[in-house]
Amino acid sequence: MKFLTLLVSLFFASATYAQQIDVAKIKAHPRLLLLQGDEEHIKTEIKKEKAWADVNYAIIEESKAILKLAPMERKLIGRRLLQVSREALRRVFYLSYAWRMTGSDEYFKKCEEELLAVSGFEDWNPSHFLDVAEMTMAVSIGYDWLYPKLSKNSRDMISRAIIEKGLTPALDPKYNGWQRGKNNWNQVCNTGISYGALAVFEQQPEISTQIIQKAIQSIKLPMAAYAPEGNYMEGYSYWAYGTSFNVFFISALEKLFGTDFGLSAQPGFLQTAAFYENLVGTSGLAFNYGDAGGIEGLQPAMFWFADKLKDQSLLFIEKEYLLTSKYNVKSNRLLPAAMIWAKGVKINDIATPTTNLWFGKAENEIAVLRSGWTKGKDIYVGFKGGTASVGHAHMDAGSFVLDMDGVRWASELGMQQYNSLESAGLSIWDMSQKSQRWQVFRLNNHSHNTLTVNGKLHNMAGNAKLVSKTTDPNFTAAVFDLSTVFWPDLSQAQREISIINKTRVALQDELTAGDKEVTVRWAMLTQAKIESLTNGTALLSSKGKQLKVHVEGLAEVKLQTWTTDPPKSYDAPNPGTILLGFEFKLPANSKKNIRVLFTSPDKNESTKANLKPLEN
Repeated sequence: MKFLTLLVSLFFASATYAQQIDVAKIKAHPRLLLLQGDEEHIKTEIKKEKAWADVNYAIIEESKAILKLAPMERKLIGRRLLQVSREALRRVFYLSYAWRMTGSDEYFKKCEEELLAVSGFEDWNPSHFLDVAEMTMAVSIGYDWLYPKLSKNSRDMISRAIIEKGLTPALDPKYNGWQRGKNNWNQVCNTGISYGALAVFEQQPEISTQIIQKAIQSIKLPMAAYAPEGNYMEGYSYWAYGTSFNVFFISALEKLFGTDFGLSAQPGFLQTAAFYENLVGTSGLAFNYGDAGGIEGLQPAMFWFADKLKDQSLLFIEKEYLLTSKYNVKSNRLLPAAMIWAKGVKINDIATPTTNLWFGKAENEIAVLRSGWTKGKDIYVGFKGGTASVGHAHMDAGSFVLDMDGVRWASELGMQQYNSLESAGLSIWDMSQKSQRWQVFRLNNHSHNTLTVNGKLHNMAGNAKLVSKTTDPNFTAAVFDLSTVFWPDLSQAQREISIINKTRVALQDELTAGDKEVTVRWAMLTQAKIESLTNGTALLSSKGKQLKVHVEGLAEVKLQTWTTDPPKSYDAPNPGTILLGFEFKLPANSKKNIRVLFTSPDKNESTKANLKPLEN
């Protein structure tokens, strides 16, 4: 107890709180997310809307499958217990939801079994604190939701685990550096530990109060990165992670205290829903720059945003997931929250967005251009500016993804699993210029759809900013200034991507060499089959569609390919991909404009057009 008292004094010594929570509003269990009687609201919506009946059915069916699984065991992968914590959250959230919706004892008993199993672990791996945070959240939801029926012995064991394995290490300065972080760690850890504090409030009222009040202030640090327009610097997958947990935190506060203490009003936070919606292309694939994975499927947090903003057009992508049953029940551990936050959304009321260009100023900028929102038909371009110096970033300034006719023609490889690189002894979290991180093929510029000058890595000090854009539906365009990324080899570098007449895409590079001659490589990664390479033109085919890639601005250009085979033993394989592009020399202090046109051969469009300076 003395040790815990010391940790508390260290944890809160310098803490000041702008708002004080009203402890009198702490309700009886269940108090997290879904209060007593809220199940009836969900049941009503299930009767009204088939889509929600289908989601509910999918959760219940997956809960039945979980009944057959052996209880969780404490097994680390490398230095992480995270995969166990996430599976615990999935199982507990699904099972406790199934019990509350059906009243069936089999779900209660299995959920209790899982809670007791993880409560018996020696610890929840505080050296990698995300593991503790997700496990604390899992056990807290289960403890809170099952509380009315749990035996005293089970209550005591589970609550003791939350305090000793969750709250206590969170108070220890050795483990709580995430409090001062500006990334997803702060969002996830503050949320998980706050859920623990709310779950065991009766046992530790003073400590729990202070944890929650400190979290309200601490979580504003990563939330500041959404300003001013909602761009999330860590990209698609980490938006789904950090932002979702941030919403869980706000939702719990709103349910209990009737206020979120101004958190949702933080600049850019509510606008971030539009950012995330725009990260899915008309091929159905994500704009997966940086350490991003595949499609996340139905995103519960988007329903919270849509309700908060009273804008159901934000659910256009979610609508497709609802209609096609893309719930990802094996991996989407947060899915039951969609049933809580949807609040009667009717599928037929979800309108199609009207934007054709999305851009948000940020530390790690992107632009998204499109000819429309129709899957399998309209053009989509995800265009990357920004920097490699932020968390989970790659050397991908100037890179892009391209969807036409429902095909992803220009692709990104996305992330490589961290443990595979850490096990090889690489220091991949050092973001300096000479870091081993940049020796990884998927992470450096050699694998991305961008320029490489003299075979060098991109400049870590560089940051490509949007300098021009137009939302004209017949000429939608964005220009990033890449000069700092290639300095001093290039004294000036700008890249423009435009959608012309909603039928074709042009990519133009305007480059000026520094004091020495340079060799520039233009590259695009594709999963398509390259049918031919002739006279500066390539013909690609995929899924019964074709794309013509034509180079302008060079007197002689030889299109070629480069392999994506792993160059080092630790590099992940990249099957079914190839790099297409060309190289050219740029004399010292000379300037060059090069344009690459992407057209559908069957539309028989001319590739000839005047090549004008970007300033025009």
